[in-house]
Amino acid sequence: MPMAPDHAGAHQRASSDQSHMDAEQNAPASTPQMTDRDRPPNDHVPPAPPARAVTATMSMMQMHDDAARATLLVQRLEYRQATRGEDGAAWQAEAWWGRDLDRAWFKSEGERGADGLREARSELAWSHAVAAFWDAQLGLRVDHGAGPSRRWVAVGIEGLAPYWFELAATLYAGTQERTAARLEAAYELNLTQRWILRPQLELDAYGKRDPARGVRAGLSDAEAGLRLRYEFSRRLAPYLGIDWRRRLGRFDVPWRREPAREFAWVAGLRFWF
Repeated sequence: MPMAPDHAGAHQRASSDQSHMDAEQNAPASTPQMTDRDRPPNDHVPPAPPARAVTATMSMMQMHDDAARATLLVQRLEYRQATRGEDGAAWQAEAWWGRDLDRAWFKSEGERGADGLREARSELAWSHAVAAFWDAQLGLRVDHGAGPSRRWVAVGIEGLAPYWFELAATLYAGTQERTAARLEAAYELNLTQRWILRPQLELDAYGKRDPARGVRAGLSDAEAGLRLRYEFSRRLAPYLGIDWRRRLGRFDVPWRREPAREFAWVAGLRFWF
C-alpha cells in the first residue's frame, strides 16, 4: 500500500546548495578569546570545528531515497476443496515498479480446475499518489478463461482507510456499452507477532447482462474469505482458511458449472520479494 512521497530532483539539489552556503556563512572563523575566569580548571580549550566538516555533515544528511523499486506480492496461491462443486487451485498476485509518486502495476487473479482455466482477470495500470496512503489508478483489464474474453478501461483508487483497512474501488468501461464496478476490502489482525488473521471481501457488479459469460446486471458475484497465516518470515507465510462465494449470474452457460453458492476450505502460501 502507498506511502507518503518525498520531494526530489531540482528542489533537493537547491536545498543542498543552500545548506552548504548557510553552513559556510555560519561556521565560526576563529575561536573566541577567553578570559582566565572562562577557562576550565585544566586550561584545555577545544578547537572550533572546521567549516569543511560542517558542510560535509550537512551534505550527508540530504538523503535521497526516491529510487525506482520493484515488488512482487503473491497474496494467495492456494488449493481449494469445495463442499459443493469442483475442487481447484486459485491465485491472487500483484507486482509494481516505480517510485513513491508514480508506479506501474500488474495484477492477476483467477481459478483453475481439473478441466483447465475457469476464469481469470489481468490488469495493467499506472498509479499516482494523490494523498498519504492513497493512489489513483488508470489502466486496462482483460477477462479471460473458459468463456469469451472481455476488455475494459479501468479507473480507480486504492489505499489504506482509517484503522488500516485496505480498500480498492475500481470502475470499468468496456465495448458494447458495458460497465462494471469492483470493490475489495481486507484487514490484517495480528494475533501474535507471527499469527495473522486476514478477512477479505470482494464484490463485482455490472451495468448490463452478458449472457456469454454468465453475468447478470447489478451485483453478480460476492466472495468473503477468512485466512489464518503463520509468518516464518515477513516474506513467507503458509495459511489455512475458509472461503464463501455467492454467484448471482446465469448457470446454463456450457462452460460455467459452478454452483450458485459455494463453500470451500483453502490451504496455500503467501510470499513476496
